[in-house]
Amino acid sequence: MFSPIDEIKEKLDVVEVIGSYIKLQKTGANYRGVCPFHAEKKPSFFVSPSRQIWHCFGCSKGGDIFGFVKEIEGVEFGDALRILARKAGVELKKQTPEMVKFQTERQRLGEVCDLATKFFEKQLNESKSGEAAKKYLLDRGIKEESIRKWRIGYAPDVWQSLSEFLASRNYKKEEIEKSGLGLTSEKGSFYDRFRGRIIFPILDLNSQAVGYGGRVFKDKDKAEVAKYVNTPNTLLYDKSRILYGLDKAKVEIRKKDSCILVEGYTDVIMANQAGTLNVVATSGTALTPFQLKILKRYTENLILGFDMDVAGDSATKRGIDLAQILGFNIKVLRLPEGKDAAEIIAKNPQEWEKALSEPKSIMDFYFESAFKGRDEKSPEGKKEISKILLPVIKKIPNKIVQSYWIKELAKKLEVKEENIEEEMRKVKTEGLSDRFGLEPEELANLPQKSRRELLEESLLVLIIKLPSSIELIEEKSIFYCSPSTREILEKLGKKEKLESDFFNYICLRADAEEIEEKEIILEIKNCLREIQSLEVKNSLDQISKEIKKAEVEKDFKRVEELFKQFKEKTSELNNQ
Repeated sequence: MFSPIDEIKEKLDVVEVIGSYIKLQKTGANYRGVCPFHAEKKPSFFVSPSRQIWHCFGCSKGGDIFGFVKEIEGVEFGDALRILARKAGVELKKQTPEMVKFQTERQRLGEVCDLATKFFEKQLNESKSGEAAKKYLLDRGIKEESIRKWRIGYAPDVWQSLSEFLASRNYKKEEIEKSGLGLTSEKGSFYDRFRGRIIFPILDLNSQAVGYGGRVFKDKDKAEVAKYVNTPNTLLYDKSRILYGLDKAKVEIRKKDSCILVEGYTDVIMANQAGTLNVVATSGTALTPFQLKILKRYTENLILGFDMDVAGDSATKRGIDLAQILGFNIKVLRLPEGKDAAEIIAKNPQEWEKALSEPKSIMDFYFESAFKGRDEKSPEGKKEISKILLPVIKKIPNKIVQSYWIKELAKKLEVKEENIEEEMRKVKTEGLSDRFGLEPEELANLPQKSRRELLEESLLVLIIKLPSSIELIEEKSIFYCSPSTREILEKLGKKEKLESDFFNYICLRADAEEIEEKEIILEIKNCLREIQSLEVKNSLDQISKEIKKAEVEKDFKRVEELFKQFKEKTSELNNQ
């Protein structure tokens, strides 16, 4: 009988699972993509459908579907097991020893959030107190279908309604607090974080609730309390690493090869309702490196659909600068001043469609915004405009493109290009690469392979590429290899079945590397020669140490024997 792990592997294909996270392209028998675990431009990430494994030859990470989900979701094995079981439609029975072993704190918090989401949904749709909240949503133009699709709910205006419900389901106060749903006052009393608010669940890439945004809607509350209350960072939720709606938008983003970024939950919901499916929200935060790296898996084209103040909104500009450094192409939607996407769609859907059909380049947007309301004829106006645009132009990496915009600015301000260039040299720009840590820490912590390991791997790769070459390898040559390599060579010679993670990695590497068949035999001989040389040199080093020890101990008979061995090994090295 299959274990849950075997059943999941039987039902899920590695290409399908990984392809739901990153773009893969078929290359021969395998698939290739840009590695999501380190910064690279040339794809070195390979997926093998025949072996159901993946490996990155840039950062050396690899494994099966469980290893990939653990790595990309940042979770333990038990959580990866649950994520993949959900995808595969495999039921995990908690009472089995295997499942008890994989239960984690993260799982418990996930269960808390799942129950809380159902509780909020029920309160919105079935309680008397939720009627006003639902009417507010419908009046805003959000349809019943969208309320269900986005799992919108309502938190009753009661201090402990949710926490009492969760406690009745045997969840502890500490678990409710760790999930971000409860708080302890200074006096020690425990109460619900969300009360009297419309609840927007924030879902991860696997459509599991991990956090919440709670919005006030009653007139009496609007002036008294914050418009939104949000889940703080928890074990499940980190606002810098999540984009609202990405779980539903990722397929369409890849299909359209573009992502529209808006500001809030209702902007995403209304856009989706209007048929624009490749939309996600930053939820009121500036773009972060983590969000951009996630988006990079799906597209390199971003369309900004929120109101920006280019003169004052430095956080937004930093996010845009970072996106440009990471290689995104950025455009901006022309939205009526002061209006968000949800308002436009609710009042005039045609205006939204028009904005979508005429996006501006980011530089055109910067220029238009900088000149708007400022007198380019006056010295003060020229100074204000240049103060906004010079830092933007200076950050353009391509000198030809940069030169074009210098010329445009000089023409519009009616000044010499040399003057623009001179003032631009005075502008100090932030080192965004250093500041945001674009070079991943993983690369510094990679285990370094020895020369011997690299040679043996290359030898095996060459033999896999030309299986008949195994017959040319003499037994004495195999003797110089490490036990693990020796075992593989011997089994290949006997045509025995091989099944190990290391052998799978070697086969995938053989598929990925290109080498002329006529060069393989020569390369195999070179590898064997170098492996033998390293082995002999190691032996000589060891014999030298033993000679010194024997001399100290005045064991001259032993010294004589060792010198004889040393001479034989030296002769072996010279006769290669």
